[in-house]
Amino acid sequence: MSKNTPEWLERTVFYEIYPQSFYDTNADGIGDINGIIAKLDYVKELGCDAIWLNPWYDSPFQDAGYDIRNFYMVAPRYGTNDDAKRLFEEAKKRGIRVCLDLVAGHTSMDCEWFQKSCKTEPNEYSNRYIWSPWLCWRGDPEDHEDYYVSGWCPRGSYKASFFAIQPALNFGYAETKFFWEMPIDHPDCQVTLAEIVKILRFWLDMGCSGFRVDMAPSLIKRDKDRIKTQELWRGIRSMFDSDYPDAVLISEWFIPSESLNCGFHMDFAMMHYCDYLTRDDSCWTMPIYQKQYKPIFRREGGGDITMFVENYLKDYYATKDNGYMCFVSGNHDVNRLRKYYTDEEMKVIFAFLLTMPGVPFIYYGDEIGMRYIEGLQSKEGGDTRTGSRTPMQWSDGKNLGFSEGQSDDLYLPVDSLSDAPTVDSQINDNESLYSEVKRLVELRKQHKALCADGEFIPVYAEKDQYPFVYMREMDGERVLVLINSTDTEYSLPVDVEADDVIALMNEGCDACIKDGKVTFSAKGVSYGIFKID
Repeated sequence: MSKNTPEWLERTVFYEIYPQSFYDTNADGIGDINGIIAKLDYVKELGCDAIWLNPWYDSPFQDAGYDIRNFYMVAPRYGTNDDAKRLFEEAKKRGIRVCLDLVAGHTSMDCEWFQKSCKTEPNEYSNRYIWSPWLCWRGDPEDHEDYYVSGWCPRGSYKASFFAIQPALNFGYAETKFFWEMPIDHPDCQVTLAEIVKILRFWLDMGCSGFRVDMAPSLIKRDKDRIKTQELWRGIRSMFDSDYPDAVLISEWFIPSESLNCGFHMDFAMMHYCDYLTRDDSCWTMPIYQKQYKPIFRREGGGDITMFVENYLKDYYATKDNGYMCFVSGNHDVNRLRKYYTDEEMKVIFAFLLTMPGVPFIYYGDEIGMRYIEGLQSKEGGDTRTGSRTPMQWSDGKNLGFSEGQSDDLYLPVDSLSDAPTVDSQINDNESLYSEVKRLVELRKQHKALCADGEFIPVYAEKDQYPFVYMREMDGERVLVLINSTDTEYSLPVDVEADDVIALMNEGCDACIKDGKVTFSAKGVSYGIFKID
């Protein structure tokens, strides 16, 4: 392999599990670790060989577990640390790796560190967080993310990281402006970093295979271009390389040219390209897919594929030797695809997702087309995200197979519509979305050109035009992919010379050799994957 990444990533497909909503084994209405263990065979059968698990740590759950009270302890509602260890062991038996979610930049207000840091008497935790003696809502008026919470603690105002109940850990400032701010080389800031490394080692030693790091670029404050934050992560990566070379670091950074060049093995591509459609790089969505942003994937057309290709290729060439830009079907922070797309359209989206470079991620339930549930009351800080966090739908039994508990006790309600998609209704249906996703995952693993390291070469990507055609190539194998997300039928030759074209998988798309070149015919809402000789 050309890049310094664990070899197992090349053919891996991740499956994201929101633990409270996956499978409940003790009838309390909340998913648990034993439920994840019980469904490992399902994950394996789908073809996924790695799991990204949202936070399972002890928490008051004011932000769904992203407000951590104890980093070294599993939340009792999910089980115990012994259950966690058994999950790692059972997953390993099936060839599945489990990566945890690390919240490195903040804790819960209920964390013992913060409770001690609040005290006016100096102690070892006094500088674990960022404090101002001033009564203020904002420290630096030029920094819109630099805000403080006043009135809670006698020693002053604390800097918050996301919600007010999430005080920011103190890794120091790259540039100090106010007298209370500490430089990054201050001993107390170094202790904070050492604690994060200790947490990483604790779970890696137990059997974890890596971490997705929440808000990874946010640790060091007032860090222009995140230069010092990148140095911090390079240091952590060196620890991984020397002591845990088979483990991975996945960043929530969304700037792959930074994250993949500072130590992370993977970064998510899904939100990095907001500006090519909305001219707003702060939007929290997936503009490639979601219809309110005139995306590429919509029946009526109108998306500009050239904007995507230009931005993607820029980062692809800048990072391809260092790590992977990863596409996802969705996650716990965005609306589900099924909010906007039919199963037919989602098959085309999954064809794109599972034939692009990098390591793909499937959000639990997207493989069966689970819907975004409208109108739910915010749960544990979920707000509008709550509708994407509802229980996995396994069967047509009680609570759609998620729990034997009372419906009023469920973490969130299940889909109440009579045609709610379930695993049982799709797993044996050859035409179902589940079956299509499973075949696409299997095809990806069968062809090296379609895996993470295969070269990506745009073949037909014209402004305001469809379809989108690209080549994947590796070790002499060439695979051509056509994506037509519109209702319009197309027939076109592409500039690819070939002696033979072999259909590997397709939905409404054919190809033949004409005058020595590949010629496609594509029905509306179709895709085709072809091996080229």
